[in-house]
Amino acid sequence: MNKPGARIAAGSPAFRRINRAMAFGGFSIFALLYCVQPLMPLLGRDFRLSPAESSLVLSVSTATLALALLGSSSVAERFGRKTVMVASMISGAVLTLACAFATSYPQLVAVRGLMGLMLGGLPAVAMAYLSDEIEPTSLGLSMGMYISGSAFGGMSGRVISAFISDVASWRVAVGLLGAAGLYAAWEFSRSLPPSRHGGARPARGPGFVEGLRIHLRDPGLPWLFALPFLLMGTFVSLYNYIGYRLLAPPFGLRQSAVGLLSLLYLLGIFSSMWAGKLGDRLGRRNVLWLLMGVMIAGLLVTLVDSVVAVVLGVGVATFGFFAAHSVTSSWVGRRAQPPQALASGIYLFFYYLGSSVVGWFTGYVYEHWAWPGVVALLGAILGIGLLIALRLRTLAPVPVHPAP
Repeated sequence: MNKPGARIAAGSPAFRRINRAMAFGGFSIFALLYCVQPLMPLLGRDFRLSPAESSLVLSVSTATLALALLGSSSVAERFGRKTVMVASMISGAVLTLACAFATSYPQLVAVRGLMGLMLGGLPAVAMAYLSDEIEPTSLGLSMGMYISGSAFGGMSGRVISAFISDVASWRVAVGLLGAAGLYAAWEFSRSLPPSRHGGARPARGPGFVEGLRIHLRDPGLPWLFALPFLLMGTFVSLYNYIGYRLLAPPFGLRQSAVGLLSLLYLLGIFSSMWAGKLGDRLGRRNVLWLLMGVMIAGLLVTLVDSVVAVVLGVGVATFGFFAAHSVTSSWVGRRAQPPQALASGIYLFFYYLGSSVVGWFTGYVYEHWAWPGVVALLGAILGIGLLIALRLRTLAPVPVHPAP
C-alpha cells in the first residue's frame, strides 16, 4: 500500500485504477484522431482529392493538437489535470460525431481541426500526471501501458472505420467512433484518481518562457524533443500511404483488407510495455538506438512487391515505433525538471508536428516517386533519428527529482 503523499508503485490498487483510466484515455484520443487515416482514399474519391489533399483531414487535426499541447499544461495547472483531461475527451467525441454530418471537405477539415485543438488537453497532461504520480521504478511500465492503450485505440479506430465504410459509409463509421469516445470519457472519469501532486492550484513556479528555457538548456532534452518529430512523422506517413500502395496494382486489395493492416498495432501494444520495462532495467540509452534500427529494417522490407513482405515490413516498423516512443517518452518524464508538464507538452508538440508536416509532405513524394520515393525519404529521416539515439548514449544521467 502507498503511504499518503507517496508516489504510486506497481501492483497497488491505485496503480491499477490509473492504468485502466489511461488505457481508455489513450484509446479514445488515438481512435478519434486516426480513424480517418484508412478513409483517405475514399475521401479522395468522394471529394476528388489528390493523396496530399486527402491527408489534410489528418494533418490539420494533428497540427492543431500540437499547438494546443503547448498551453495544455498551464490550463491543467489552473483547473486540475483530471478535469482538463475529461473535458478534452468529451469535446473530442462530440466533434467526431459532428464530422459525420459535414457537407463539404473544407467543412470536414475545419471540424477536424477544432477537434484536434480540443484533444490537446489529454496527451501532455496524461504524461505529466504519470510522471508526477508514479514512482520512478514503475514509470516505464506505466507509460508503456498508456502507450499500449494508445496503440489499441489507433488500431481499433482504423480497423472499425475501414470495415464500416466498406459495408455502409465513412459517415456511419466516424459517427459510431464518436459515440465510443463518449463511453471512453465516462470510464476514464470514474476510474482515474484525482492528482495528488499536480491538482488545480494558482499558477506558480517557472512560467512558460522560463520553463522552456530550463528544458532547452538541458543537454539531453532538446535531442529527445527532436526524436518524436522524426519517429511519428515516419510512422504516420507509413500508414497514410501504404493503403494507396495496396489498393493499386499489383495488389488491388479491398478497403476492408487494407484496414486489417492496422491489426499490426497489436505488436505495438506488446512492444511499448516490453520496451518500457526493458528501458527501466537496462537503461534507455542502451535500448533506444537498437529500436531505431528495427524501424529502418521494417521500412526497407516494404519495398518487396509481395503482400506478405509488405505486412511483415509494416509489422516490424510498428513494433519498433511503439517501443521507441515508449522509451523516449518515459526518458523525458524521468529527466525533466519542473515544470514537467511543459516538457511533456513540448515532446508531444514535436510528436504531432512531425505527423502533420512529414505526413503531408510525403504525399507529394508519393505522387511523384511512388513507394520507393516514400521509403527513401522516411529512411533518411530515421537515419537522422538513429544518429541522435547514438549521441544520447553518451548523455550523463541526472538524479531523480523528488516528488513535489
